[in-house]
Amino acid sequence: MKGSEAKTKVEQPPAATPKPTTLRHMKIVFLDKDAHPYLREALRADGHTVDLHSTCDRAHMLDLLPEYDGLMIRSRFDVDRELLDAGKKLKFVARWGVGTDHIDLNYARERGIRVFNSPEGSKHTVAEHTVGMLLMLLNHLGRADRQVRAGKWVRRENTGTELQYLTVGIIGYGNMGQMTARRLQGFGCRVITHDRFRKNYGDDYAEEVSLEQLQKEADVATLHIFLEGNHNYVNREWIEAFAKPFYLINTARGQVVDTAALVDGMESGKILGAALDVNEYEEQSFVNLSPNELPEPYQYLRRSDRTVLTPHIAGWSVEAEKGHARTLYRKITEAFN
Repeated sequence: MKGSEAKTKVEQPPAATPKPTTLRHMKIVFLDKDAHPYLREALRADGHTVDLHSTCDRAHMLDLLPEYDGLMIRSRFDVDRELLDAGKKLKFVARWGVGTDHIDLNYARERGIRVFNSPEGSKHTVAEHTVGMLLMLLNHLGRADRQVRAGKWVRRENTGTELQYLTVGIIGYGNMGQMTARRLQGFGCRVITHDRFRKNYGDDYAEEVSLEQLQKEADVATLHIFLEGNHNYVNREWIEAFAKPFYLINTARGQVVDTAALVDGMESGKILGAALDVNEYEEQSFVNLSPNELPEPYQYLRRSDRTVLTPHIAGWSVEAEKGHARTLYRKITEAFN
């Protein structure tokens, strides 16, 4: 399933789905020591061998992988053809978390390797983070906090906007989109949603609409889509198609938004404010470059008092970590028992 807007990812079946197989014993390697221990303990209790190799490099992993039936990973390595071919016995890849853009899903399907992820594990915390960022934008909470700390007492210029009078448009109505709609219900605002990969998905919490209707009516657009097939989904044309100035929230993937186009929209007044838990340059900023070395569009976002920026933590909570573990355990056991 490539390019889905809904933040719901089911396991990837092989091209020719085999008959259900009960595996009494599998050998599984974990590449992330910070993963909640529930999954390791539950698999071991079922009689599987679970090894932890959280510090090995890719070359070492390629040497080790032939002996394993299962691989649990966050995002340390690209799960590409080379790695999948090294896993000669590999029956599944478990992606702790949501995004699968670093996994070659098509080749895994060709090889008959199932791919699981766990968006259900963090759907509640992402929804709460989304609503929290929106409230910060509407009430200028970040700016007001910084001003008070600097000894400034600014009131009139920080007058807020009430959420109950706005229309919120949710792009992508999977796990995160649905939970966000439920959180918004108590504020009394109108909630509409568009997901081009689903039909008849409207419910008591959100009205299903076309993208054109959402762009015509929304005061807020919040993104809950996968990166696959959605690079630069938010671009200049997409922004200009909105009938009204609007707020943009992105807790999905950074490269879904063209940052230069976002900045242009903010400068023109079409985008009133932006709340970003992720950004286009994220991998560079956390691996290769310091924030000061990032391109000018990102520097604009850092300087602006109309932005709320967080370090890709929307899906992180104490509860979500165990939620991911429980979700993956359920999917693995259901697939092989």
